[in-house]
Amino acid sequence: MPDTSPPQDPAELTRYIETRYHERHREQLPLLAQMAERVETVHFGDDDVPEGLSNLLERMTGDMEVHMKKEELILFPAIRKGGMPGIENPIAVMRADHDNHATEIADIRRLTCNLTLPAGACGTWTALYTGLAEFLGDLEEHMRLENDVLFPQFEPA
Repeated sequence: MPDTSPPQDPAELTRYIETRYHERHREQLPLLAQMAERVETVHFGDDDVPEGLSNLLERMTGDMEVHMKKEELILFPAIRKGGMPGIENPIAVMRADHDNHATEIADIRRLTCNLTLPAGACGTWTALYTGLAEFLGDLEEHMRLENDVLFPQFEPA
């Protein structure tokens, strides 16, 4: 998927975030959780196995779905209308969710030794870490766009 520069218009930026990041996260996370479960099962007992990663990714799948739905159904429609009184409240909730996602990102990096594959890693393990690298990059950029570009336009100075 070729990346283009995100739009500057807030309404267009919300649409860009939904199509570029929300749709992508919904594709990525379930597959990554499945791969993690397979790696944890097949390599159970190995010193380098990222034990607990599949549970973390499954929990993130649910947490992120709730987060993205709040954006799609509440916050982004308000932004598309130019804002609303009290919009800083749902934005604060989104920022808190982003803080939780940042903690989850740190947990993924800890469990995977910062995505360092062990010698002789199988194809699934390799694909898992490659997919995680892409997902983490996407999620970090998604949160940066919202926190640093979109939300400040609707928060009190």
